[in-house]
Amino acid sequence: MDRSSPLEQSLHAARARVLADLAAREVAEADVVSMVEDAVTHRRWWVEQWPEGAEFVVGLVAQDVQDALLDAYGRWPLCPLCEEPHALEVEPELGADPHWACAKTAVLVARVGELG
Repeated sequence: MDRSSPLEQSLHAARARVLADLAAREVAEADVVSMVEDAVTHRRWWVEQWPEGAEFVVGLVAQDVQDALLDAYGRWPLCPLCEEPHALEVEPELGADPHWACAKTAVLVARVGELG
C-alpha cells in the first residue's frame, strides 16, 4: 500500500476530517473511531473500483459514519441552528468539498472536518 498515492491521501484526508468533526462534538470514543475505520475500509474498495471518485470520499465517509451512528446512538451531528433537534446532512451527497448543511433552513453550517 503506497501511502503517498492519491487514493491513500484521499482516504487519510477523509479519516482526519471526520475524526475532527467527531472530536469537535465530543463523540470520538473508541467504538465510534472504529466506525470511521470501517467506513474508510469500505470506501477504499469503492475508490479502488472508481479512482475518479477519490474527491468524493470525504463526504461518503462522513455519511457512512453518520449512518452507523444513527443505528447505534442516534442522530449526529445535531443542527446548531434549529430548536427542534435534527441531524445535519452532507451536501452535496456525492460531490467535492462536502459541507454539513441544515436541510430545514438550507444553510451550509460547516465544511466536513470543520464543525468545531
